[in-house]
Amino acid sequence: MYNYFLDDVIMEDTILSVSDVLLNNGDIEWQPLALTLVEYPKGDILGKFFALISLAPFGIGAGFVALILFRRDLHTIAFFIGTLINELLNIILKHTICEARPIARGHLYNEYGMPSSHAQFVWFFSIYVLYFVLIRLHHINNNSIISALWRMVIVAGCITLSVLVSIGRVYLHYHTTTQVIVGGFVGFLFASVWFALVHRVFTPIFPQLVSMKLFEMLMIRDTTLIPNVLWFEYTTSRQEARARGRKLAALKPTQ
Repeated sequence: MYNYFLDDVIMEDTILSVSDVLLNNGDIEWQPLALTLVEYPKGDILGKFFALISLAPFGIGAGFVALILFRRDLHTIAFFIGTLINELLNIILKHTICEARPIARGHLYNEYGMPSSHAQFVWFFSIYVLYFVLIRLHHINNNSIISALWRMVIVAGCITLSVLVSIGRVYLHYHTTTQVIVGGFVGFLFASVWFALVHRVFTPIFPQLVSMKLFEMLMIRDTTLIPNVLWFEYTTSRQEARARGRKLAALKPTQ
């Protein structure tokens, strides 16, 4: 008769021995993934809230990837490229200024905190969205109260998120107030410059870009001249679904 109890004991001893080797091995240095690690005071509900809000840039980044994969719009791609350049600018500034964070957290994070990358990211994103709504969407049904309300909600939500992230970085002692203000200011300036480049320089050449073989193969499109992309896609897909439904109904044999 097979002894299952003995087999479980042997397996447990094996697991423990592997764990002991990993923990006691001085040659292995364990390090958490600092990119998504946010510390807050234990038992501090407000600190936990700010820690969760600090993860907003990762949610925005995931949203960019999803939009690019499923919509493949050139303006969305240009916006995303701007966020990447903004992050590169932050890295350069940090290693140029070399100002320490208010609290040293060992090897978990970059020791430099000027300017705040979180503040620079969220304010770049919010200001760019503000310009997009005020300049690019000004011609979309200005007489509609619902449309105007949606634009106000989008802008107010982005600004509120930026303020909360900025406050949270100071509250959790990841940055000083000055580091956060400078980060937000740099994000504001670069968002202004990047939107001007996209709107004045890149957008006029979008039609030529989408006609290139590579862009056609990747199904990248330019929706600049479509006033309301959401409504256009909704009505187009509904009309196509109805047309296909009628064709299928016509092909069915009559009883």
